[in-house]
Amino acid sequence: MRDRVFAQEGAGSSDFSFNSETAAVFDDMVDRSVPYYSEIQRMCCELAADFATPGSNLYDLGVSTATTFLALDPMVDASTNFIGVDNSAPMLKEAAAKIERSGTIRPIQLIHGDLHETPVIENASVVMLILTLQFIRPLYRERMIQRIYDGLNKNGCLILVEKITTENTVLNRLFIKNYYDMKRRVGYSDIEISQKREALENVLTPYRPEENGALLKQSGFQSVEEFFRWYNFTGVIALK
Repeated sequence: MRDRVFAQEGAGSSDFSFNSETAAVFDDMVDRSVPYYSEIQRMCCELAADFATPGSNLYDLGVSTATTFLALDPMVDASTNFIGVDNSAPMLKEAAAKIERSGTIRPIQLIHGDLHETPVIENASVVMLILTLQFIRPLYRERMIQRIYDGLNKNGCLILVEKITTENTVLNRLFIKNYYDMKRRVGYSDIEISQKREALENVLTPYRPEENGALLKQSGFQSVEEFFRWYNFTGVIALK
């Protein structure tokens, strides 16, 4: 279904939420709003498959509509447990429907929970945070990353994809301008762009790459490497 959530005047007057309206068009929304989204998904799945181990748990925190799990399913040993967590019931409903339609025989556990409380992470070979940490209030991020680190097995990994900001204000403005130009190229109108920006203002807080790196290092991750970068979007893998 085509994303038209912010096409009507006044749609940006309330904070962005992953409600039923958003959930119904989320796949189109994220595909057109995140540059190279399909390539990011492919890279995340390849990396996750490289580190996933038989009998371990593989978590997707902010599982949304389970796109990543379904792409990863044929790439990972059948004994690896897929556990997806999301605080949006409508998104989980969409995820469950997609999983059922896919015909996969792998049990995929979907948990409805507040990510600010960070669900228990245990016996994890891989944890994925794909465009999720940016929606976690900054006060809770350190605790979240620490609990992920503590729940990862030795040689496990955290895969993090985020919208970011930069310290240089001139470059930051240019990156944002080029990002909005990209959104226009894929069919979003100026009113859709401006209203979504307004709706996200109080709920999405991007960090600088250095801030995300420091957060990961202080939690104990020994190796942190960027595997994707496009203006104000980044993909990072952190190894325990």
